[in-house]
Amino acid sequence: MPAMIDIIAAGRQPRLDDRPLEKRIGLVILATDHTTEADFQRMVASDRIGVYVSRIHYANPVTPENLLKMQPSLTESAGLILPDEALDAVMYSCTSASVVIGDRNIEAAIRAAKPGASVVTPTAAAVKGLKALGARRISVLTPYTIETSRPMADYFADIGFTIDRFTCLGLSDDREMARIAPDEVAAFARQALAPQSDALFISCTAVRAAQVAGRIEAETGKPVVTSNLATAWACLRLCGDDRPRLELGQLMTKPYREG
Repeated sequence: MPAMIDIIAAGRQPRLDDRPLEKRIGLVILATDHTTEADFQRMVASDRIGVYVSRIHYANPVTPENLLKMQPSLTESAGLILPDEALDAVMYSCTSASVVIGDRNIEAAIRAAKPGASVVTPTAAAVKGLKALGARRISVLTPYTIETSRPMADYFADIGFTIDRFTCLGLSDDREMARIAPDEVAAFARQALAPQSDALFISCTAVRAAQVAGRIEAETGKPVVTSNLATAWACLRLCGDDRPRLELGQLMTKPYREG
């Protein structure tokens, strides 16, 4: 039998920081999501900003009815992110569901679990981003079916944007949306952008569009807003990170107005 090893208690308790990282961003992402977490680690996470993730139950296909089924689980999913600890912002990562459920309903559900957090949705962030870029006329590209795209077209039109061209790719599985190659995203984006539009919005947090937003801008000469680029921009600004990062897209050079 080995000799017992003496374990010595330190003479004092360690000093604790208020937080391991200064700022905290929570993500509520779909169980099937391949893209949001990677995009936020690339664009948002740093030695100052932590990104913390909770998954919400979701089953394909992407239809308005299936998207709406996530609403009852929003509060519980948000509450699983660092339970009983405050977050600076919580982002719900589904663009099409944000349209169907409604930005305000999502905000209320998340704040029931995280009352002090700013709540970000892809749709509301995209609207703020397009306005920050001075866009009034827009083109829209989605990976969805026409059925799922229709509420989104109505959403942007009701806010007051003129939609010059609305293109959808006809997919109904968000895992396939995540597999659209970035080169393909760029190719479809060039086709989807009407010459008279001020900007292009590429919808869906599953689509790897944020990776090529800057490239599309360089090729078309027009600003590009994507779901994940818009939410990353909003979350960074809410955490006090105002650095211009033109390599990610023109939006990342703009200020953000909360409310």
